Amino acid sequence: MLIRSTSGPADILPSEITSRALFEGRRRFLARSGLGLTAGAALWYGLGGEARAATARLSAAASPLSTDEALTGHEAVTSYNNFYEFGTDKGDPARNAHRMSTRPWTVTVEGLAARPRSFGIDELLKLAPLEERIYRLRCVEGWSMVVPWVGFPLAALLKAVEPLGSAKYVEFLTHYDPEIMLRRPILQWPYGEGLRMDEALHPLTILAVGLYGELLPNQNGAPIRLVVPWKYGFKSAKSITTIRLLERQPATAWRRTAPHEYGFYANVNPDVSHPRWSQATERRIGEIRKRPTLMFNGYAEQVASLYQGMDLRTYY
Repeated sequence: MLIRSTSGPADILPSEITSRALFEGRRRFLARSGLGLTAGAALWYGLGGEARAATARLSAAASPLSTDEALTGHEAVTSYNNFYEFGTDKGDPARNAHRMSTRPWTVTVEGLAARPRSFGIDELLKLAPLEERIYRLRCVEGWSMVVPWVGFPLAALLKAVEPLGSAKYVEFLTHYDPEIMLRRPILQWPYGEGLRMDEALHPLTILAVGLYGELLPNQNGAPIRLVVPWKYGFKSAKSITTIRLLERQPATAWRRTAPHEYGFYANVNPDVSHPRWSQATERRIGEIRKRPTLMFNGYAEQVASLYQGMDLRTYY
């Protein structure tokens, strides 16, 4: 069952969206100031939660894979979220996720790999140069955003553990602490998601550690989350703790709960309706009018070849 909410900043006016000029000006200032990853991380450690969120900065190179669409405002991106472990209302994660501690944090990579191992969050930050990826985010409920993520290719992590030839899928399990998170069995906890190996290795697939040049807020999936921009948002698992390399397709959270409504692939496809609503249009937060949904969320040129010969109505 999907619980929908009408609360939150869905009616934010275009005038309230951070302009690209302002955002890029801030990036240039940060670059000139020399406050890069090392300095930002050091500053982060010595501060309390609210101060960390306000001051931690990440230095990242601009990515040629970014869209040039107008960004969704910082306030909307960080206050209108799906993170059911902290509540089903769109505003619940921003109100409740501060309870989660994100340091120390370890991500364990296990399964069909020649060199399975655990990584501390700071080791992960050094695996590959950080990039800023401005990606569209499309949610199955019909709303969308444009978010300036900071992260690195998932492929860099997988390369470090050397997947075996028998590894065909990648599973992601997320943090779950019943002392601070929702105990109601809305989904099976911990939240699990998965990708096919070629999807996981695709250059568009990233592990994000920040947005808007800052470390990820807890409600957005701190300290590390998956971002797969051509799929509906529920595929992009937040607050990852375990990554497994598997031979068989993993069971995933929404497939366990409502397999007739949520497919494993979850590619954005305007021609395949959700059983309870159409996916042909979307509402970009900050805009009044709906817009047509783009196949693969506008990334068809880059990813359509992954699904050549597949019936995308059957493998939805």
